[in-house]
Amino acid sequence: MSDRSGVIHDLGYRRYEGVRDGTGTIARTLYVTGLRHTYGLGRSGKSKILPFILLAMATLPAAIVVGVVVLTGLGELPVSYADYTNQVQLVVSLFAAAQAPVLFSRDLRHRSIVLYLARPLASSVFALTRWLSLTTSLLFFMWVPTFLLFAGALLAGLDKSDQVEDLLKAVALQILLAALVAGLTGLISSVSLRRGFAVVGSVVALIVVSGVVTSVQAIASAQDADTIGVATGLLSPWSIYSGLADTWRAGVVTFTPPGSAWALAYVLVAVVLTALCVLGLVARFRKVGSR
Repeated sequence: MSDRSGVIHDLGYRRYEGVRDGTGTIARTLYVTGLRHTYGLGRSGKSKILPFILLAMATLPAAIVVGVVVLTGLGELPVSYADYTNQVQLVVSLFAAAQAPVLFSRDLRHRSIVLYLARPLASSVFALTRWLSLTTSLLFFMWVPTFLLFAGALLAGLDKSDQVEDLLKAVALQILLAALVAGLTGLISSVSLRRGFAVVGSVVALIVVSGVVTSVQAIASAQDADTIGVATGLLSPWSIYSGLADTWRAGVVTFTPPGSAWALAYVLVAVVLTALCVLGLVARFRKVGSR
């Protein structure tokens, strides 16, 4: 009869006796990591090329404007803070479309999401944290040229109170825009696991739809059908942004500016759409986490 008795070997492993971080610390770390990854920080060198090229494209015109204002002594900025963001909307949209898959598609495609959703991190916390990371990265993308313009205005000796008022209007509009764009592109990227499909879908939602809305508003304005033009503005994040900026006198001129009642509808639609996109993200990751 053979001897099947076993032997326990002490390999020297010790139990972890340090502090175990909770959900808050994990979410905060995930938020910072997601924010860094949208700009390629902590990733490969080629991951940094596109976001920083787009950021340079969005910032260079602002630097030129600042140089002209300071050197020539103009009495005002040739473009408002809110209108500058509107003018570079193509670059902002491309940044959102290109970087949203980094946060929402990659982990789903490689199934590394199951590691994130291990306890104590809930799927809803993961979705909200990723959305906040993309929202913050978009705000940073828009605020760099915005505050560069503001610094140039102060250096040129322009009226400080007027500049602060215009800046605050632009910042409020940018927060609303960034939250909506992050929710929309994030939801598209969470559904389209292939990055190419996610980018195309986001480009259609942000750039193509915006072009169609602008065309319809131009036609409606020419035909004196302002109600149709204003209602059409509810269909695109950028038309909501520009419509509100026009109504709030933030330096943006549109074909059919919404009145006060329509402006409230624009804000409500933006908030509701953002909430629905975030809820969609939560449902998407909750479904993945339950598998």
